[in-house]
Amino acid sequence: MSSSTTRFGVIGTGGIASVMTTDITLLPDVEVVAVGSRTEESAARFAREHGVPRAHGSYADLMADPEVDVVYVATPHPGHQEAALLAVEAGKALLVEKPFTMDAAQARTVVDAARARGTFVMEAMWPRFLPHMVRVREILASGALGEIVTVTADHGQWFAFDPQHRLFAPELGGGALLDLGVYPISFASMVLGTPARVSAKAVMGPTGVDAQTSMVFEYDSGAHAVLTTTMRAASPTRAVIVGTEGRIEIDTTWYAPTSFTFHPRQGEPERYAGEKQPREHKGLRYEAAEVARCLREGLTESPVLPLDETVAIMATMDEVRAQIGLTYPGL
Repeated sequence: MSSSTTRFGVIGTGGIASVMTTDITLLPDVEVVAVGSRTEESAARFAREHGVPRAHGSYADLMADPEVDVVYVATPHPGHQEAALLAVEAGKALLVEKPFTMDAAQARTVVDAARARGTFVMEAMWPRFLPHMVRVREILASGALGEIVTVTADHGQWFAFDPQHRLFAPELGGGALLDLGVYPISFASMVLGTPARVSAKAVMGPTGVDAQTSMVFEYDSGAHAVLTTTMRAASPTRAVIVGTEGRIEIDTTWYAPTSFTFHPRQGEPERYAGEKQPREHKGLRYEAAEVARCLREGLTESPVLPLDETVAIMATMDEVRAQIGLTYPGL
């Protein structure tokens, strides 16, 4: 890196790219300096709306921008592998939106290329880096919960049916699982690791993608993770970790900045009140800050979300997809 500020270039001009660009303005040592799109018009519009200095009408032009330290890939899911490999080839550090790729094979391709090139890569699973989730991991590491018995988490949002919307389009990696279900799956991975056995059921939508999927993960320790995701209704979006010595109940919208309560088996509950979040910001800046920290320390992956875990999460989702009959063009 050529400056004390970590300079991001954004690939993609959709909603998540906008949220990230807005969130990064809260960081003193990170900034978005360029945006790239497949069209000059889209890149120019995004740059005007967000005050980004430079707009590139192709991915290749953004990769060649010497002012960009990190490429943030915010394209639809099927475009992640292509953009990520271009960034690796250009020697750029890389932050790839979740799901990291369409399947585990693509994930391994990106990870292997980055490791061979010696470039930094991280999946943009932003809940992993939120302050309340950092505290949850501290409690887990302390052993205060005892042996983990059960993890439950849900992520459900209501979307009006529109076959042209990316969530309903198979060619864009649509469905509840890849877009919404990846959150509870990653949460279970954070707590319990990779499951030994997976059971999954789904309700498929009119376009052939999953509208609702429920999963039970079994672990050799005897623990279970019970996870649900749907785009048919707004669910409570809560998460609970239950252990032999206590439990953690994370408040609604558990994957965004929020609060939780630790209930010991004996003794009084302890409340963790999350920090107040500005209305226009969502919390994605914490993952950008982690990228900057890792680059300052010369790391090529984050210890909070190692690349091997990202690949394992993709493999778990591959198994879920196989069980529910969810297929995508070209895979």
